[in-house]
Amino acid sequence: MKKVVIGMSGGVDSSVAALLLKERGYDVIGVTMRLWDGENIDGEIAESACCSLSAVEDARRVAFAIDIPYYVLDFRADFEKYVIDYFVKSYIDAKTPNPCIACNRFIKFDALLSKAEAIGADYIATGHYAKVEFSEKYRRYLLKKSAFCDKDQTYALYSLNQRSLSKILMPIGDFRKEQVREIAAKHGLPVADKPDSQEICFVPDNDYAGFIKRRTGSMGKTGNFVDKDGNILATHKGIANYTIGQRKGLGIALGEPMFVTKIDAESGDVTLEKKGGEFSKELTAHSLNLIPFDDFDGEMRVRAKVRYAAKEADASVKKLGGGRVRVVFDEPQRAVTPGQAVVFYEPSGDVVIGGAVIE
Repeated sequence: MKKVVIGMSGGVDSSVAALLLKERGYDVIGVTMRLWDGENIDGEIAESACCSLSAVEDARRVAFAIDIPYYVLDFRADFEKYVIDYFVKSYIDAKTPNPCIACNRFIKFDALLSKAEAIGADYIATGHYAKVEFSEKYRRYLLKKSAFCDKDQTYALYSLNQRSLSKILMPIGDFRKEQVREIAAKHGLPVADKPDSQEICFVPDNDYAGFIKRRTGSMGKTGNFVDKDGNILATHKGIANYTIGQRKGLGIALGEPMFVTKIDAESGDVTLEKKGGEFSKELTAHSLNLIPFDDFDGEMRVRAKVRYAAKEADASVKKLGGGRVRVVFDEPQRAVTPGQAVVFYEPSGDVVIGGAVIE
């Protein structure tokens, strides 16, 4: 019997994933990764839905209901280093981070895998809406989109490598969310109707700038709002408050909608432009990761997306060397944001080709 360690967040997706694995004959061990103890804000500890004591208790109750062993593992030091420190530094450096991608790469599919292998497990598993399959064509493991694209989570998984993919099980990749809840209810799981968590797990109030200020004492370099020609429009309160494409919450009235189109970490200038200026037809990116193959020649046609919620768009990818690429879209894309990922998919099909970090 193959042994699998499944990460259980206390939510319905990972709970049903654990149930399905047991029904398929695996020796299942449930674990919750202790990542974050919450934050003291004005004398009260703010916790998130996926890192709280209640989440641990929910996961424990599910493990008891489906009769699998359950443990809580401490990953707080790794999470601080690879996710929180990265998150804060990115905003200070005028970039917009994606902590879920960092967490998936360094915590869920690296640190957890190492722990699982240390106890003799054959696989790790999660409740992600995605699929992993071995391809005879490529002779490699492939990451594929969920069968139902409205919940597909492959954007946040593009950085996985062959070692990780060969050891990962994602049991709910062929299900809709409604089906997952129905399975949970049918088997009497106590989280069948639990709402999805929407916030970043360590910023439960969604106040990113406030979190950064509490961690560093600063909201990043202060400076000026400027127009595209460099003319000063007003001062601002720190670059950590802003991201590319932002229109609301700027604290400046100019008589018409203005959008953030550039943030300069050195000067502190935040460039604002009229509607339309937030669109770009090309970008450069670094730290390229490819999944079906190690390299490609010349130019590659793909479908690409520049944020989790964006629609895929036709584009060409050209190598620049050193793990860098230039991506040229057929049609301009809104709010191409440094620090976010650009993820590539097959032009027709459900295979994730890979991705890179936007410069």
